[in-house]
Amino acid sequence: MSNNNPTIKTGSILISAPSLEDPYFDKVVIYIAEYNEKGALGFVMNQIFERTFNELTEFRTSKPFPLHEGGPVERESLYFIHRVPDHIQEGRPIADGVYIAGNFKQAVDYLNTANDAESNLRLFIGYSGWDANQLDDEIKEGSWLIVEASVTTIFETAEASLWEVLHKRVNSL
Repeated sequence: MSNNNPTIKTGSILISAPSLEDPYFDKVVIYIAEYNEKGALGFVMNQIFERTFNELTEFRTSKPFPLHEGGPVERESLYFIHRVPDHIQEGRPIADGVYIAGNFKQAVDYLNTANDAESNLRLFIGYSGWDANQLDDEIKEGSWLIVEASVTTIFETAEASLWEVLHKRVNSL
């Protein structure tokens, strides 16, 4: 569900509009991890990176764990969000029980040992970023749609169908 005058904030969920003509952002779902007067930072939630975590040289002893395409900015860096502050400490709260970053060693231990790691932890290559007012302008021009959805939806819905699931919510209004 969405409303006629949606406002973006930290913790918002966006989907790319079908009319958005940027191939990188075709049918993507973005979770906004930071939003303030300087701009916005978010992660693409529904695009899997071509390699898994254990295929990165320094983590070859880890179990295979999906990496996600976070966005086109700083693609040489790893980022993560999670819903397990008891297991991964030092994270900064985003919204609705989701945290950004934290103790990376604990995150690696968690992904290697927890059966529910894929439902509670997302690792990203890069991020999506916008300068001050840029995302607001893109929303006003219709490139992005703000969707009301729970974080459970974005963490637990299969990546391949996530955009369609959320797009149906927008179209059902």
